[in-house]
Amino acid sequence: MSESFPRQYARTQRFSLGEPRNVTVSPDGERVVFLRSAAGDDPANALWVLDTATGKERLVGDPRALLGLDDPAAGEVTEEEQARRERMRDGSTGITAYATDAKCQVASFALNGQLFTAGLLSGQARRLPVEGPVHDPRPDPLASRLAYVSGRTLRIGALDGSSRVLAGNDPKDGDNVSWGSADFIAAEEMHRFRGFWWSPDGKTIAACRVDDGPVAEWTIADPADPNRPARTVRYPAAGTNNPIVTLHLLGVDGTRKEVDWDREFFPYVAHVDWTDEGLLMSVQSRDQRGSMAMKVDPKTGEAIALTSDYDDAWIENVPGVPRLLPGGALLTASDRDGMRRLYVDDQPVTPADLQVRSVGAVTQPDDSDEPWILFSANDPAEPTELHVWSTTPSTDPDDGFASRRLTARPGVHSVSAGGSTSVIRSLNLDQPGATFMVLPHGADEGEHIASNAETPSITPNVSLIRTGERDLATAVLLPNGRDRDDDTKLPVLLDPYGGPHAQRVTASHNAYLSSQWFADQGFAVIVADGRGTPGRGPEWERAVRNDLANPPLDDQIDALHGAAEQFPALDLDRVAIRGWSFGGYLAALAVLKRPDVFHAAIAGAPVTEWRLYDTHYTERYLGDPNITGPDEGAVVYDANSLLPLAGDLTRPLLLIHGLADDNVVAAHTLRLSSALLAAGRPHEVLPLVGVTHMTPQEVVAENILRHQLDFLSRSLGLDLEASAS
Repeated sequence: MSESFPRQYARTQRFSLGEPRNVTVSPDGERVVFLRSAAGDDPANALWVLDTATGKERLVGDPRALLGLDDPAAGEVTEEEQARRERMRDGSTGITAYATDAKCQVASFALNGQLFTAGLLSGQARRLPVEGPVHDPRPDPLASRLAYVSGRTLRIGALDGSSRVLAGNDPKDGDNVSWGSADFIAAEEMHRFRGFWWSPDGKTIAACRVDDGPVAEWTIADPADPNRPARTVRYPAAGTNNPIVTLHLLGVDGTRKEVDWDREFFPYVAHVDWTDEGLLMSVQSRDQRGSMAMKVDPKTGEAIALTSDYDDAWIENVPGVPRLLPGGALLTASDRDGMRRLYVDDQPVTPADLQVRSVGAVTQPDDSDEPWILFSANDPAEPTELHVWSTTPSTDPDDGFASRRLTARPGVHSVSAGGSTSVIRSLNLDQPGATFMVLPHGADEGEHIASNAETPSITPNVSLIRTGERDLATAVLLPNGRDRDDDTKLPVLLDPYGGPHAQRVTASHNAYLSSQWFADQGFAVIVADGRGTPGRGPEWERAVRNDLANPPLDDQIDALHGAAEQFPALDLDRVAIRGWSFGGYLAALAVLKRPDVFHAAIAGAPVTEWRLYDTHYTERYLGDPNITGPDEGAVVYDANSLLPLAGDLTRPLLLIHGLADDNVVAAHTLRLSSALLAAGRPHEVLPLVGVTHMTPQEVVAENILRHQLDFLSRSLGLDLEASAS
């Protein structure tokens, strides 16, 4: 009997294993460094280097050989590394991250708390026996020494294996202060996964000091093992205290300076970058309506404002900016013109009809007098596609900002670059997985980096359409072999995320695999991106301000009815909805508020009470819960909570939650279940022992799909087999 799709989906970690990742291109464009595991079901990443002149790959760091273990995951992983993987939703093992010197000739990485360095030219890797455990090791730009986090301390290591504490050995700091690590909010919500940065001369480190003392302590226990002590975490819930984050300049000679800025008004450190042009940092206000980019004087620690931004709703943090360009010009992104654009010294350098999503690289090709800014953006009229563009610092309107689209094929594309070499990662509807093309500057074709990812056993039978008066991007999946004009009725399953910062409807084959599995069991599956999701412009994203419930739910209903007009097979008398995280919130909300439309729901790891979710995410959309007023504070939070709706449940509801989840803690599901029980409303709860927010465990990931199918079959009165392939 052939392997079932749920087993393959779980075994390959959603077909992510074996694919190249963490791509870095050397500044001279001669080397491409990346991680990749040996097979599509091998979670252990190794470090590879590709020579762009010859196209040949070299294995530089094999975790099994370096550790002498058949299973690199068998060793002990530091708490800091576990937290980093969870924040990045990374279920892989082996070498999961690395850093290089300025010339990309030396790399460092941690394996099971041990420090390793690798010569990217020689292809040799070796262990440095420094005092550990080691987390986030980074060579200085000159490759003369390394810095790394060990527990709550930041340490300096030399290439001879000696090491010393640079910061974190002050007894006055206590157990609540850490140095050199990203705090929970920075890593979970602000795209900042690191906490220290080398100066270009290798003599100073800018390091974050994080004091978690003001943050409330939450307890995460393992009910399945009462002998195991509960784990205490510091969780900054909406309306409560954040950690105190400060930035310090630490000289390797022992000197120290604290960076001075208005931290009371701008408490969030969103971005730090130290290049030859200077030390740059960006900060945000607590309400996220204001931000400021500042250049820090390394001699005095004074932060000098270069530019500021304000928005009546919120400022969006765009990955890759701000940054100082060669020559000192400041590159930023802003929504000020009604579209997210890039600006160089406050002058726009991208078209007014293009929504910038991230900046992938700034590079200097050999044949160019100016640096090239490579960024990902989409036309809001076609949000299912994301293309790579280039522009230059030129602000002459006559040259059209010198912007040029580099990717032609419909799909989802991103870029890494150095010198005259770019690496473009591409996803499209026609083929599974991602391709990685190495392109010389100005070329349309190039060599590919091989991928070891497995080919899925199913192929999406998907139609991308537009629905409703808001022209919603919608995907409709039918069982393979079914034509869209076939009017034989099918039960309907909505499969959304539906919230900020995540799209489900994209021109990507693998985006629809789990949805197609449900379709092949006898459903018509609908995936729709409504208001609040990215890609449709700032106004679209801000439509959910103070209301995360009604616009997303209304748009799912509009997509359902719009799809039914185009697909006669959709049976609107048998409609279910499933989702995870925000999608779980949306699924539970659907059966609580609109039982006339939705007949069953599966809510995985749902946010049920927004007062229990973190500050930066929740306050961005709903404000401060402690404010009193008719249209803010407690009134807004109550209107967006699921708990007051518990008595309205009349449809089958399955709640699924990992008991080890430290992002959306299990209290969300337990409180809703308690409210439902108090209201006398039957429902089902599936607790997942030892599972976090990303459910990486194979058996769990496989059987969650089967359990959901069984629930849908029972709830909708269908004749489906839970053991379906």
